[in-house]
Amino acid sequence: MFTGIIEEIGRIKQIRTGEKSCILTISASKILSDLQIGDSIAVNGTCLTVCRFDASCFSADVMPETMRRTNLGKLSPGSPVNLERAMSANGRFGGHIVSGHIDGTGKIMHLKKEDNAVWVKISANPELLYYMIQKGSVAIDGISLTIAEISQEDFSVSVIPHTRQQTTLLNKQPGEIVNLECDMIAKYLAKFQNTGDSGNHRKTSSISETFLAEHGYF
Repeated sequence: MFTGIIEEIGRIKQIRTGEKSCILTISASKILSDLQIGDSIAVNGTCLTVCRFDASCFSADVMPETMRRTNLGKLSPGSPVNLERAMSANGRFGGHIVSGHIDGTGKIMHLKKEDNAVWVKISANPELLYYMIQKGSVAIDGISLTIAEISQEDFSVSVIPHTRQQTTLLNKQPGEIVNLECDMIAKYLAKFQNTGDSGNHRKTSSISETFLAEHGYF
């Protein structure tokens, strides 16, 4: 489990490719301080398991499903990546609940500066936008951000200077692909609303957006 608060920017040191998979070796510093084999690290928001490490880098296996769902297959040696260790039970919860299980990808449409912030518009499939609401949370390449605007085709976030300095997001250009993880609570609520006890059949539910808003969920 993660929070979406990026700890440092690492760089891809080596990529060993398989037929549909790969092993990533990533240079880092801060997150290596207490690292153990088997630990979870979010790499661009994707939960990966550390299989080996030394004083300057760590390696993780990337399976075919992860390659299909994320932008990790588009990385190359030297690519910067957002890194976050799993959430500590005695730490502050500064972002939102992030599982590290990517739902899909989006495409950066444009970036626009407004005073000290930068607006980033990202297009996404309707299946992902379904779980997003204005002022709700989304993880973009592992970064916990608030949805400022949303339409049927895209959504926008406004990025503060600190996030610009600590993450890779504003180094990207229009057309580049980013990993998206929708809010976990929204996904569970949608599941409970639309399925019966077996989890396979749609049913009529008394839970609606109006109901949730009246009870303080939005």
